[in-house]
Amino acid sequence: MTGHIVTTLPDALHAVLTANELALFRQLGRTRMLGTGKLLFQRGDIGTQMYILVSGAVDLDFGEDLVVKHLGPGEFFGELGLLIGDHARSADAIIAADSELVELDHHDFQKLVDLDPSLVAHFLRRTIVRVVNNEQLLIRQLRRRNHDLEAALDNLYATSYQLNQTEELIRTDELTGLHNRRGLALHLQECRRAGRVPGLGLLLIDCDRFKRVNDEHGHLAGDRVLQNIASVLRSVVREGDLACRLGGDEFCVFVGIGNADELRQLGERIVARVQAELDAMQAVPHICSVSVGMCVVDPAGSWNDWYTRADSALYEAKRLGGNRLHGFETQPAAVA
Repeated sequence: MTGHIVTTLPDALHAVLTANELALFRQLGRTRMLGTGKLLFQRGDIGTQMYILVSGAVDLDFGEDLVVKHLGPGEFFGELGLLIGDHARSADAIIAADSELVELDHHDFQKLVDLDPSLVAHFLRRTIVRVVNNEQLLIRQLRRRNHDLEAALDNLYATSYQLNQTEELIRTDELTGLHNRRGLALHLQECRRAGRVPGLGLLLIDCDRFKRVNDEHGHLAGDRVLQNIASVLRSVVREGDLACRLGGDEFCVFVGIGNADELRQLGERIVARVQAELDAMQAVPHICSVSVGMCVVDPAGSWNDWYTRADSALYEAKRLGGNRLHGFETQPAAVA
Protein backbone atom coordinates (compact mmCIF):
# COMPACT_ATOMS: atom_id res chain seq x y z
CA MET A 1 0.00 0.00 0.00
CA THR A 2 2.99 2.30 -0.18
CA GLY A 3 2.12 5.69 -1.68
CA HIS A 4 -1.62 5.44 -0.99
CA ILE A 5 -3.84 7.04 1.64
CA VAL A 6 -5.71 4.62 3.90
CA THR A 7 -8.81 6.16 5.44
CA THR A 8 -11.85 5.36 7.55
CA LEU A 9 -15.03 6.34 5.77
CA PRO A 10 -17.59 8.77 7.26
CA ASP A 11 -20.63 7.11 8.84
CA ALA A 12 -22.81 8.02 5.86
CA LEU A 13 -20.54 6.01 3.60
CA HIS A 14 -20.15 2.95 5.82
CA ALA A 15 -21.43 -0.30 4.29
CA VAL A 16 -22.30 -2.06 7.56
CA LEU A 17 -25.13 -4.59 7.58
CA THR A 18 -27.69 -4.69 10.35
CA ALA A 19 -27.93 -7.86 12.36
CA ASN A 20 -31.09 -8.88 10.47
CA GLU A 21 -29.49 -8.23 7.07
CA LEU A 22 -26.40 -10.21 8.05
CA ALA A 23 -28.53 -13.13 9.18
CA LEU A 24 -30.53 -13.10 5.93
CA PHE A 25 -27.46 -12.88 3.72
CA ARG A 26 -25.61 -15.60 5.63
CA GLN A 27 -28.62 -17.83 5.12
CA LEU A 28 -28.06 -17.79 1.34
CA GLY A 29 -24.38 -16.96 1.06
CA ARG A 30 -21.29 -19.13 0.96
CA THR A 31 -18.53 -18.80 3.50
CA ARG A 32 -14.95 -18.20 2.35
CA MET A 33 -11.81 -18.16 4.50
CA LEU A 34 -8.94 -16.11 3.05
CA GLY A 35 -5.43 -15.39 4.35
CA THR A 36 -3.60 -12.09 4.62
CA GLY A 37 -2.33 -10.74 1.29
CA LYS A 38 -4.76 -12.69 -0.86
CA LEU A 39 -6.07 -10.80 -3.90
CA LEU A 40 -9.82 -11.35 -4.03
CA PHE A 41 -10.31 -9.46 -7.29
CA GLN A 42 -8.60 -6.65 -9.16
CA ARG A 43 -9.61 -3.54 -11.10
CA GLY A 44 -11.26 -4.36 -14.41
CA ASP A 45 -12.37 -7.86 -13.46
CA ILE A 46 -15.98 -8.62 -14.34
CA GLY A 47 -17.79 -9.80 -11.21
CA THR A 48 -21.28 -10.86 -10.13
CA GLN A 49 -20.58 -11.34 -6.42
CA MET A 50 -21.07 -9.24 -3.31
CA TYR A 51 -18.95 -9.94 -0.23
CA ILE A 52 -19.71 -9.48 3.46
CA LEU A 53 -16.78 -9.28 5.84
CA VAL A 54 -17.60 -11.34 8.95
CA SER A 55 -14.14 -11.00 10.52
CA GLY A 56 -10.75 -9.70 9.51
CA ALA A 57 -10.01 -6.73 7.20
CA VAL A 58 -10.08 -5.89 3.47
CA ASP A 59 -8.46 -2.98 1.61
CA LEU A 60 -10.04 -1.61 -1.55
CA ASP A 61 -7.30 0.02 -3.63
CA PHE A 62 -8.62 2.31 -6.41
CA GLY A 63 -5.12 3.06 -7.69
CA GLU A 64 -3.66 6.27 -9.14
CA ASP A 65 -3.03 7.78 -5.69
CA LEU A 66 -6.72 7.68 -4.75
CA VAL A 67 -7.93 6.89 -1.25
CA VAL A 68 -7.68 3.24 -0.13
CA LYS A 69 -10.81 2.11 1.75
CA HIS A 70 -10.08 -0.02 4.81
CA LEU A 71 -13.07 -2.27 5.61
CA GLY A 72 -13.76 -4.10 8.87
CA PRO A 73 -16.25 -6.71 10.22
CA GLY A 74 -19.88 -6.27 9.21
CA GLU A 75 -19.08 -4.20 6.11
CA PHE A 76 -19.91 -5.34 2.58
CA PHE A 77 -18.48 -4.52 -0.87
CA GLY A 78 -18.98 -5.45 -4.53
CA GLU A 79 -22.75 -4.98 -4.19
CA LEU A 80 -23.16 -3.77 -7.79
CA GLY A 81 -22.14 -7.23 -8.96
CA LEU A 82 -24.96 -8.66 -6.88
CA LEU A 83 -27.52 -6.11 -8.04
CA ILE A 84 -26.79 -5.78 -11.76
CA GLY A 85 -24.41 -8.65 -12.54
CA ASP A 86 -21.35 -8.54 -14.83
CA HIS A 87 -19.99 -5.38 -13.20
CA ALA A 88 -16.40 -4.24 -13.87
CA ARG A 89 -14.56 -3.89 -10.57
CA SER A 90 -13.27 -0.39 -9.86
CA ALA A 91 -10.72 -1.43 -7.21
CA ASP A 92 -8.35 -4.18 -6.16
CA ALA A 93 -9.74 -6.09 -3.16
CA ILE A 94 -6.85 -7.26 -0.96
CA ILE A 95 -7.19 -9.25 2.25
CA ALA A 96 -5.44 -7.09 4.88
CA ALA A 97 -5.87 -9.63 7.73
CA ASP A 98 -7.03 -13.25 7.88
CA SER A 99 -10.70 -12.98 7.05
CA GLU A 100 -14.00 -14.81 6.98
CA LEU A 101 -16.31 -13.61 4.18
CA VAL A 102 -19.78 -14.43 2.97
CA GLU A 103 -20.14 -14.47 -0.82
CA LEU A 104 -23.46 -13.94 -2.63
CA ASP A 105 -23.92 -14.20 -6.39
CA HIS A 106 -26.17 -12.20 -8.71
CA HIS A 107 -28.42 -15.24 -8.96
CA ASP A 108 -28.97 -15.06 -5.18
CA PHE A 109 -30.59 -11.64 -5.37
CA GLN A 110 -34.09 -12.82 -6.33
CA LYS A 111 -33.96 -15.40 -3.56
CA LEU A 112 -33.21 -12.61 -1.07
CA VAL A 113 -36.20 -10.64 -2.35
CA ASP A 114 -38.46 -13.66 -2.03
CA LEU A 115 -37.32 -14.32 1.54
CA ASP A 116 -37.70 -10.76 2.91
CA PRO A 117 -38.68 -8.08 0.34
CA SER A 118 -39.01 -5.33 2.95
CA LEU A 119 -35.53 -5.90 4.36
CA VAL A 120 -34.02 -6.10 0.87
CA ALA A 121 -35.80 -2.88 -0.18
CA HIS A 122 -34.31 -1.08 2.83
CA PHE A 123 -30.88 -2.51 1.94
CA LEU A 124 -31.26 -1.29 -1.66
CA ARG A 125 -32.13 2.26 -0.57
CA ARG A 126 -29.05 2.42 1.66
CA THR A 127 -26.91 0.89 -1.05
CA ILE A 128 -28.01 3.42 -3.68
CA VAL A 129 -27.30 6.31 -1.31
CA ARG A 130 -23.89 4.82 -0.55
CA VAL A 131 -23.03 4.34 -4.24
CA VAL A 132 -24.00 7.94 -5.02
CA ASN A 133 -22.01 9.26 -2.05
CA ASN A 134 -19.01 7.15 -3.03
CA GLU A 135 -19.18 8.52 -6.58
CA GLN A 136 -19.30 12.08 -5.23
CA LEU A 137 -16.34 11.34 -2.96
CA LEU A 138 -14.42 9.92 -5.91
CA ILE A 139 -15.25 12.99 -8.01
CA ARG A 140 -13.95 15.28 -5.24
CA GLN A 141 -10.78 13.23 -5.00
CA LEU A 142 -10.29 13.42 -8.77
CA ARG A 143 -10.91 17.17 -8.72
CA ARG A 144 -8.29 17.61 -6.00
CA ARG A 145 -5.93 15.40 -7.99
CA ASN A 146 -6.56 17.43 -11.15
CA HIS A 147 -5.97 20.61 -9.18
CA ASP A 148 -2.66 19.20 -7.89
CA LEU A 149 -1.72 18.17 -11.43
CA GLU A 150 -2.55 21.64 -12.77
CA ALA A 151 -0.45 23.21 -10.01
CA ALA A 152 2.41 20.83 -10.81
CA LEU A 153 2.16 21.69 -14.52
CA ASP A 154 2.15 25.41 -13.71
CA ASN A 155 5.28 24.92 -11.63
CA LEU A 156 6.83 22.88 -14.44
CA TYR A 157 6.07 25.59 -17.01
CA ALA A 158 7.45 28.27 -14.67
CA THR A 159 10.61 26.24 -14.07
CA SER A 160 11.00 25.58 -17.80
CA TYR A 161 10.59 29.29 -18.53
CA GLN A 162 13.16 30.17 -15.88
CA LEU A 163 15.59 27.62 -17.32
CA ASN A 164 15.08 29.05 -20.81
CA GLN A 165 15.63 32.55 -19.46
CA THR A 166 18.75 31.40 -17.62
CA GLU A 167 20.09 29.71 -20.75
CA GLU A 168 19.40 32.87 -22.73
CA LEU A 169 21.24 34.96 -20.14
CA ILE A 170 24.19 32.56 -20.29
CA ARG A 171 24.31 32.97 -24.08
CA THR A 172 23.78 36.74 -24.15
CA ASP A 173 26.15 39.65 -23.68
CA GLU A 174 24.60 41.82 -20.99
CA LEU A 175 25.78 45.16 -22.40
CA THR A 176 24.84 44.76 -26.08
CA GLY A 177 22.22 41.99 -26.14
CA LEU A 178 24.20 40.09 -28.78
CA HIS A 179 25.40 36.53 -28.31
CA ASN A 180 28.51 36.36 -26.15
CA ARG A 181 31.51 34.06 -26.58
CA ARG A 182 29.74 31.26 -24.67
CA GLY A 183 26.66 31.69 -26.84
CA LEU A 184 28.86 31.41 -29.91
CA ALA A 185 30.50 28.22 -28.62
CA LEU A 186 27.10 26.66 -27.85
CA HIS A 187 25.83 27.65 -31.29
CA LEU A 188 28.83 26.03 -32.95
CA GLN A 189 28.30 22.84 -30.92
CA GLU A 190 24.65 22.71 -31.97
CA CYS A 191 25.64 23.18 -35.60
CA ARG A 192 28.22 20.41 -35.37
CA ARG A 193 25.67 18.03 -33.83
CA ALA A 194 23.23 18.90 -36.61
CA GLY A 195 25.94 18.22 -39.20
CA ARG A 196 25.99 21.73 -40.63
CA VAL A 197 28.35 24.71 -40.73
CA PRO A 198 26.96 27.83 -39.01
CA GLY A 199 27.57 29.93 -42.12
CA LEU A 200 29.80 30.23 -45.13
CA GLY A 201 31.54 33.43 -44.12
CA LEU A 202 33.03 35.06 -41.03
CA LEU A 203 33.40 38.79 -40.39
CA LEU A 204 35.61 39.88 -37.50
CA ILE A 205 34.91 43.48 -36.40
CA ASP A 206 37.08 45.65 -34.15
CA CYS A 207 36.58 49.26 -33.10
CA ASP A 208 39.25 51.75 -34.20
CA ARG A 209 40.93 53.75 -31.42
CA PHE A 210 38.33 52.61 -28.88
CA LYS A 211 40.76 53.04 -25.98
CA ARG A 212 40.88 56.78 -26.72
CA VAL A 213 37.10 57.02 -26.21
CA ASN A 214 37.36 55.37 -22.79
CA ASP A 215 40.38 57.44 -21.77
CA GLU A 216 39.00 60.81 -22.90
CA HIS A 217 35.27 60.43 -22.26
CA GLY A 218 34.90 57.64 -19.69
CA HIS A 219 33.60 54.10 -19.71
CA LEU A 220 29.95 55.11 -19.96
CA ALA A 221 30.71 56.71 -23.32
CA GLY A 222 32.64 53.57 -24.28
CA ASP A 223 29.67 51.39 -23.37
CA ARG A 224 27.40 53.56 -25.53
CA VAL A 225 29.80 53.13 -28.47
CA LEU A 226 29.69 49.33 -28.11
CA GLN A 227 25.91 49.36 -27.90
CA ASN A 228 25.67 51.43 -31.09
CA ILE A 229 28.08 49.10 -32.91
CA ALA A 230 25.85 46.21 -31.85
CA SER A 231 22.81 48.08 -33.20
CA VAL A 232 24.54 48.48 -36.57
CA LEU A 233 25.29 44.76 -36.70
CA ARG A 234 21.68 43.89 -35.85
CA SER A 235 20.47 46.20 -38.60
CA VAL A 236 22.53 44.55 -41.35
CA VAL A 237 22.50 40.85 -40.47
CA ARG A 238 19.78 38.68 -41.95
CA GLU A 239 17.73 35.87 -40.51
CA GLY A 240 20.03 32.94 -39.90
CA ASP A 241 23.13 35.12 -39.47
CA LEU A 242 24.73 35.25 -36.02
CA ALA A 243 26.16 38.44 -34.49
CA CYS A 244 28.33 38.14 -31.35
CA ARG A 245 30.37 40.28 -29.03
CA LEU A 246 33.53 38.30 -28.38
CA GLY A 247 34.73 40.62 -25.63
CA GLY A 248 35.97 44.18 -25.21
CA ASP A 249 35.47 46.02 -28.51
CA GLU A 250 35.68 42.88 -30.68
CA PHE A 251 32.64 41.51 -32.51
CA CYS A 252 32.01 38.86 -35.14
CA VAL A 253 29.28 37.88 -37.57
CA PHE A 254 28.70 34.44 -39.10
CA VAL A 255 26.98 34.90 -42.41
CA GLY A 256 25.01 32.42 -44.49
CA ILE A 257 26.29 33.78 -47.79
CA GLY A 258 25.95 32.49 -51.34
CA ASN A 259 29.47 33.55 -52.36
CA ALA A 260 32.47 35.67 -51.34
CA ASP A 261 31.10 38.76 -53.11
CA GLU A 262 28.04 38.75 -50.84
CA LEU A 263 30.28 38.47 -47.79
CA ARG A 264 32.38 41.41 -48.96
CA GLN A 265 29.27 43.49 -49.65
CA LEU A 266 27.97 42.84 -46.15
CA GLY A 267 31.33 43.78 -44.60
CA GLU A 268 31.45 46.99 -46.61
CA ARG A 269 27.89 47.77 -45.59
CA ILE A 270 28.89 47.51 -41.91
CA VAL A 271 31.81 49.89 -42.43
CA ALA A 272 29.61 52.35 -44.39
CA ARG A 273 26.76 52.23 -41.84
CA VAL A 274 29.17 53.01 -39.00
CA GLN A 275 30.74 55.81 -41.05
CA ALA A 276 27.28 57.31 -41.62
CA GLU A 277 26.81 57.39 -37.85
CA LEU A 278 30.21 59.04 -37.47
CA ASP A 279 29.18 61.83 -39.85
CA ALA A 280 26.64 62.91 -37.22
CA MET A 281 29.31 62.94 -34.50
CA GLN A 282 28.66 64.99 -31.38
CA ALA A 283 31.02 66.35 -28.74
CA VAL A 284 30.96 63.04 -26.88
CA PRO A 285 31.42 60.22 -29.40
CA HIS A 286 28.53 57.78 -29.66
CA ILE A 287 30.27 55.47 -32.11
CA CYS A 288 33.72 54.95 -33.64
CA SER A 289 34.93 53.60 -36.96
CA VAL A 290 35.54 49.88 -37.35
CA SER A 291 37.97 47.60 -39.11
CA VAL A 292 36.60 44.36 -40.55
CA GLY A 293 38.46 41.18 -41.41
CA MET A 294 36.68 38.60 -43.51
CA CYS A 295 37.26 35.04 -44.55
CA VAL A 296 35.30 32.36 -46.34
CA VAL A 297 34.67 29.50 -43.93
CA ASP A 298 36.20 26.11 -44.64
CA PRO A 299 33.56 23.58 -43.47
CA ALA A 300 36.32 21.09 -42.62
CA GLY A 301 38.03 23.58 -40.34
CA SER A 302 37.39 24.71 -36.78
CA TRP A 303 36.62 27.99 -35.06
CA ASN A 304 40.30 28.49 -34.34
CA ASP A 305 41.11 28.09 -38.05
CA TRP A 306 38.40 30.53 -39.10
CA TYR A 307 39.28 33.04 -36.39
CA THR A 308 42.99 32.96 -37.24
CA ARG A 309 42.34 33.76 -40.91
CA ALA A 310 39.77 36.48 -40.15
CA ASP A 311 42.07 37.97 -37.50
CA SER A 312 44.94 38.13 -40.00
CA ALA A 313 42.66 40.01 -42.39
CA LEU A 314 41.56 42.32 -39.56
CA TYR A 315 45.18 43.03 -38.66
CA GLU A 316 45.84 44.03 -42.26
CA ALA A 317 42.80 46.34 -42.25
CA LYS A 318 44.16 47.98 -39.08
CA ARG A 319 47.66 48.29 -40.61
CA LEU A 320 46.18 50.09 -43.60
CA GLY A 321 44.63 52.72 -41.31
CA GLY A 322 41.36 51.15 -40.20
CA ASN A 323 37.81 52.12 -41.18
CA ARG A 324 37.91 49.50 -43.90
CA LEU A 325 37.34 45.87 -44.84
CA HIS A 326 40.09 43.42 -45.71
CA GLY A 327 39.70 39.72 -46.27
CA PHE A 328 40.41 36.34 -47.71
CA GLU A 329 37.82 35.59 -50.34
CA THR A 330 38.85 32.01 -50.96
CA GLN A 331 39.37 29.07 -48.69
CA PRO A 332 42.97 28.09 -47.92
CA ALA A 333 44.47 25.57 -50.28
CA ALA A 334 44.50 22.01 -49.04
CA VAL A 335 47.85 20.74 -47.85
CA ALA A 336 49.05 17.86 -50.03
